[in-house]
Amino acid sequence: MPEGATKMGVLYDYFAAPTDEAAATAIDGGPVGRFPTVETKSLDPAVVMGQLEELLTGRSYDEISDDPRCADDIAIEHDGEVLVLTVTDGLRDVLADAGDLDEVAVRWAGIEELEGFDPKVLAEILKDLKALAVQAKENGERLYCWACV
Repeated sequence: MPEGATKMGVLYDYFAAPTDEAAATAIDGGPVGRFPTVETKSLDPAVVMGQLEELLTGRSYDEISDDPRCADDIAIEHDGEVLVLTVTDGLRDVLADAGDLDEVAVRWAGIEELEGFDPKVLAEILKDLKALAVQAKENGERLYCWACV
């Protein structure tokens, strides 16, 4: 990860699971090794991913943030220091169907929250997220985010 990617010190692991109940089990120890996962830092499911969805779909950020699956907490532990959050089906679907993500990564790197990120690093993350979304969509699964402060 580029310098600046760790300044928040929050881990965000994106993963696919068949149900909210199954995803909630990731609260203990995270999803790695239990669910298909993409590990990231500083890419929160509300603001950063909401802006990504806006870039990919053209839907307004306000509309995306009003989606009931936009970073809804389905499991919380340790006074909110560990969370399992939902990711919108819209983001899953648009990522799964996305073509070349290099140009999107350049535009995404331009948002305030990603200042200091290398667009090439973001492009690699997007490719990993796309693969996760494709697999989730094919399996009838949804995307989630495990967050740990």
